[in-house]
Amino acid sequence: MRPQWGAMIRFENVTKRYADGTTAVDDLSFEVAEGELVTLVGPSGCGKTTTMKMVNRLIEPTSGRIFLDGEDIAAVAPVKLRRRIGYVIQQVGLFPHKTVLENTATVPQLLGWQRRKGRDRAAELLDLVGLDPSVYGDRYPDQLSGGQRQRVGVARALAADPPVLLMDEPFGAVDPVVRERLQSEFLRLQSQVRKTVLLVTHDIEEAVRLGDRIAVYGAGRIEQFDTPASVLGAPATPYVADFVGADRGLKRLSVTPIEPGDLEQPPVVHLDDPLAKAAARLSADGARWAVVLDDADRLHGWIPVDAAAGAGDDRAAGTVRDHARRMEAWLPVGSSLKRAFSTMLQHDAGWIAVLDEDRFLGVLTPARLHEALRRSIDADAGGIARAEVELQTVADA
Repeated sequence: MRPQWGAMIRFENVTKRYADGTTAVDDLSFEVAEGELVTLVGPSGCGKTTTMKMVNRLIEPTSGRIFLDGEDIAAVAPVKLRRRIGYVIQQVGLFPHKTVLENTATVPQLLGWQRRKGRDRAAELLDLVGLDPSVYGDRYPDQLSGGQRQRVGVARALAADPPVLLMDEPFGAVDPVVRERLQSEFLRLQSQVRKTVLLVTHDIEEAVRLGDRIAVYGAGRIEQFDTPASVLGAPATPYVADFVGADRGLKRLSVTPIEPGDLEQPPVVHLDDPLAKAAARLSADGARWAVVLDDADRLHGWIPVDAAAGAGDDRAAGTVRDHARRMEAWLPVGSSLKRAFSTMLQHDAGWIAVLDEDRFLGVLTPARLHEALRRSIDADAGGIARAEVELQTVADA
């Protein structure tokens, strides 16, 4: 969710034109809110990295102004400015002759912190990114994996507690499995530190997963600047539609949460209910199965109609507990539809249970998942809540 604070980064009519006439960025204006993570995504040469490097004055704009927390950065000495901004690049750039702890404490040392304070801060950040300083602090970069080096790079960028973090393809140099883990770790970290982040990527799926908002670049211009759901559900131009891909509906699953209104309410029975009671409940609802809860109304599993129908034979004295099946396919409310779909496939399940902590809320079926996606797209297009969307089905037509 986009934070509701003031702008931390603001571009006003910024252009970067090189001596050979190449225009890397053309009349760019946008704002990034304090605590917001904005992903800049687009093909190579579109201007996204140039945009990011102008924020810390590694590249100077030809015209226009850039503000950091309300201050025109042109009036700030570049070195002083850069010490207020964390910077993470794909190849990390750790000093090979320094230990992990010394690398992480680099910026505090440059700022004149006392050695003990800088090392304590470095140890705190290493622990925060999942690297035990007692284990990794005395190692050197060549003793780390690529993913571990990238974590050290993030820790080093955060060590002086900068308000802004610039990240240039930070997870691009590792394999897909490690990349996904690093992305998850970074989202966890960002939820704690809430930095203002500009993250450059060429990967639309990474942009969608990480960004509060996405800036989709064309040739030196932003074609669309909006939430991931809006970019995927309502591309502003044919260029954006083509860039995000024909499978944008599938990508949107990852940014659409499960809401209580998406759920079905199946019959519910309890572990100690007699089978006869379960059979009667299923018969009354015309259902093929029921959700089974324990005596504290926590999810236990499910019972199929044929098991409950045993109430008519010698098993009539039995209880639901005797025939209930465990249910492993469940998720907390607010999980993404992509995760829900993946869970269904993983467990070969026709539905998943949805919980609010321990409380059972209902079940999500493939049909309801599809409806939730359609409601999300229509809600964004109409500027209304998902619950207000009225879907037209084949039966309605």
